[in-house]
Parts: sequence; C-alpha cells; structure tokens
Amino acid sequence: MNNVLAISRIVMKELYRRKDFYVLFVLTALITLVLGSVSFFNDAKIVRYLKEVCLLLIWVSSLVIAISTAARQIPAERENRTIFPLLAKPVTRGQFIMGKFLGCWLACGVALVVFYLFFSVVSESRGRPDSPPAETSAAAPAPPLATDASAKAHEQAHDHPAVGGGYHEEHQDPEHRSVVLNYLQALWLHWLMLGVVTAMVLLGSVVLSAPSATVTISFIGVVGILLLGEHLNKVALRQTQPVQAVLYTGYFLIPHLEWFDIRDRVIYDQPPIPLMDCGWAAIYALAYVGLFLLLAWFVFRRKTLTL
Repeated sequence: MNNVLAISRIVMKELYRRKDFYVLFVLTALITLVLGSVSFFNDAKIVRYLKEVCLLLIWVSSLVIAISTAARQIPAERENRTIFPLLAKPVTRGQFIMGKFLGCWLACGVALVVFYLFFSVVSESRGRPDSPPAETSAAAPAPPLATDASAKAHEQAHDHPAVGGGYHEEHQDPEHRSVVLNYLQALWLHWLMLGVVTAMVLLGSVVLSAPSATVTISFIGVVGILLLGEHLNKVALRQTQPVQAVLYTGYFLIPHLEWFDIRDRVIYDQPPIPLMDCGWAAIYALAYVGLFLLLAWFVFRRKTLTL
C-alpha cells in the first residue's frame, strides 16, 4: 500500500506542476464571471442559465483533465525510461497500475472541489430565481382606501410571526441545507464518474501505444456514452437481428456515465436524491473501476518492456 500511495503522490505533483488545470480553471472562471455580470432584460431567472453554462464548463474541463492526465501516465514512463528503475524496485505491476489510477483520481477530486467551490460562490452570490427581490418581499403598506378593520387585520398579519416574514426565515435554513446537499451530491457523483473514466483511459493507454490515440478514442467514447448511452436500447428496438442483439449487448455492457449527471437538479433547485441511491451509484462505479483496472493489469503484466 505504501508503494501505491507513493506513486499516487508523484502523479498528483506532476499534474499540478503542469499548466492544464490552471488554464482550464481560469477560462471557466472568466467565462462564468462575464456571463454573471450581464443582466439580460432584468430577468431574475437568468441565474439558471448561468448555472447551466458554468456546470457545462466544469464537466468539459474535468473530462479534459482526467482523460489527458490518465492517457499519458504509462506512455510517458516508458518514453522517459523511468518505468524500468521503478519496476526494478519492489513494486509490482499491479501496484504500478493502482498507484497511477489513485493519483489521477485524487488529483481530479481536488480539481473538482476547487471548481465546485467557485460554482457555489458564483451561483449563490447571484441568488436563486425563485426568491423574490427585497422590494417585493417587504411589507406592503395598507391601501389608502382601506377600512379600519382591514388596516387592523393588515397590522396583525405582519405582527404575527407565522404570517409575516418570520415564516420565511423559519423555513430558510432547510432550503439552504437542501441546496448545499445538492452541491455535495453533484460533486460526489461527478467524482465517481471521473473514476470510471480514469480507469477506462488507463486501460486504453496500456492497449494503445500513442497517447494521442488514447485521448481521441477516449473522448469519442465518453461523449458518445454521455449523449447516446441511455438511448441505445431504444435504437435497438428499430433494428433487425443481429444488429439488435449487438446494440442490446452494448447497452448492458457499457458504463452508463449519464446516470451520474444530476446537473438539472442543481440548476432547477430540485430536492436532493436519496442517499441510498448515491450509495448504489458508488457501488456501480467502483465495480466498473475494478473491472477496468483488472483488465489493465492483465494486459500490462503480459507486455514486454524493452529499452
């Protein structure tokens, strides 16, 4: 285990010495801040479009970081000839694969925390579209033609804590906790998805020799799963055999990365998903991570490393 942690620390240091993360974060921050400073037609609900754009940039940036980092790990070690003294030490090939995966996954997790902290600060500073502005939520004065009885009832309504602003303040904390839980669940599921992607790219880097080919094929595969994975079984219904059987097999074999995407819940302030579902999602993701790492180890241990 010490060997795995040592290799993972090297991978994390290598990622943050490179400029990929900083460039992507600065671009995401600049685009989001520019959009956040513009008010289109004084529409309060524009914050939803801001959230959607920011989350899309976070997803694209995180996929770029995960795929590019994982794809160059093993080919760079072979090209620099550093893999030979590393494996000459008491480090097995399984520990080498596991250390590379853990370093890439933890580095992606740290990057996600930074991205989501920035996203939460920007979105909460713009407010929620359903919250009324301060002028409309303030107590409105009684109309000038109101009778004494209606004016007295109006005063009693604002003095009573259950009818006036006290009711809103009483229920404000549970709503805030729901928003925070939505952010945490989005971060957790996003990180699990990146774990599956990282393990899958590591397997591709062992099979393929060029990092560019691994990055290209991985991007095509991940984007294809995110966009078309959930519709593959519907497409299979319109096909004839044996195409239908092939599509159905592919639907049940591929990791459904779109199941980890809960951006709509964050954008529209929907209630958080049950914690049991988050647990099942973690089991599903870790199962695919284990499968891809096992295949990567099986292929890598049979590879002949030559000078």
